[in-house]
Amino acid sequence: MKISKFLLILFFIFSANIQKSFSDDDKMIKGLEIFNEIAGCAGCHILKAAGSEGNVGPNLDTVSLTEDSVKEMVTYGLGVMPAYGEENILTKEQIDIVSFYVANTAGK
Repeated sequence: MKISKFLLILFFIFSANIQKSFSDDDKMIKGLEIFNEIAGCAGCHILKAAGSEGNVGPNLDTVSLTEDSVKEMVTYGLGVMPAYGEENILTKEQIDIVSFYVANTAGK
């Protein structure tokens, strides 16, 4: 009986962790949503993959960015760009996802 309860608990823990993780395709879809709708990045940046034509921030189609560099800029801000992490505008998970999206579409 103890083994059954143990296995059941492990199953629920494992299931919860699987539901929290995103596939790369899911991250790209969610990243686009965060970029365009939640964070409003599209209002300032040009990014063909997102259909955005902003004119305040850098044109992301002309730069090559790493996921870590995007996370840093989104978290702490840069120039007139808000610090989305420090100001609690986006969650850490949202920052991770939008950084993945931008790093995989910028400069392409």
